[in-house]
Amino acid sequence: MIIRTATQRADLLEAGRRLGAVLEALETYVAPGMSVEELDTLAEKLIRDGGDEPAFLGYTPGGANRAYPATLCVSVNEEVVHGIPTENPRTLLAGDIVSLDLGLTHNGIIVDSAITVAVGKTDENSEKLMRATKAALYTGIAAARVGGRVGDISHAIEQSLAKTGFSVVEILGGHAVGDAVHEEPFIPNVGHKGTGEELEEGLVLALEPIANAGRSAVVLAPDGYTFLTKDGKRSAHFEHTILIEKGGTTIVTRRPSEKF
Repeated sequence: MIIRTATQRADLLEAGRRLGAVLEALETYVAPGMSVEELDTLAEKLIRDGGDEPAFLGYTPGGANRAYPATLCVSVNEEVVHGIPTENPRTLLAGDIVSLDLGLTHNGIIVDSAITVAVGKTDENSEKLMRATKAALYTGIAAARVGGRVGDISHAIEQSLAKTGFSVVEILGGHAVGDAVHEEPFIPNVGHKGTGEELEEGLVLALEPIANAGRSAVVLAPDGYTFLTKDGKRSAHFEHTILIEKGGTTIVTRRPSEKF
């Protein structure tokens, strides 16, 4: 999506504010003994109570043979992205890490964001994995400038994670967003500076670095949506919707208590 009017911009920022608040609320409910389906139910309630619509529920991405059957993507430990909470029953255990990936539609504009959080206290390597992936997101955001290239973002994310010992999931990445859940251009998490599509003023992107504690290889589960690490090790995922403007890049889905 390209933001061209003040009204569009205001609606985008409000959509992002609402999504950030919902994700922050969901994080407070993550605890040992909670089921992934309970998180999905809560996510849908919070979105609809705000007068908005879940963006993922009923959405069919390119290449999929059916619509996504839930509001929230919940991916635990070795699940990389797109875990289906309504079909894959799972109870959160102390020490797990869980990715919560959520989209909502407000006044016709779609925003998308994800966080990975620990269930209670987790091990130090999982904490490092989450910190490294989150840092890579902010590094990618800093590289997103009017007149730059998609490859600038990709390179920044790749280099940020290269220093950590964790691996980048190369086949997955970010995308433009706003009119639809997934739009062009695709934003890889690896790449070269100065390559790819030019970043124009008003462009809305969802950046989402994904890193594994082990190897980068992933496999697709029989459900057609859930990606898992091939070696069974843990994965982390962070995502923000951003707006690229001449005065600087705005993090649209920033959560109320989020600090940089």
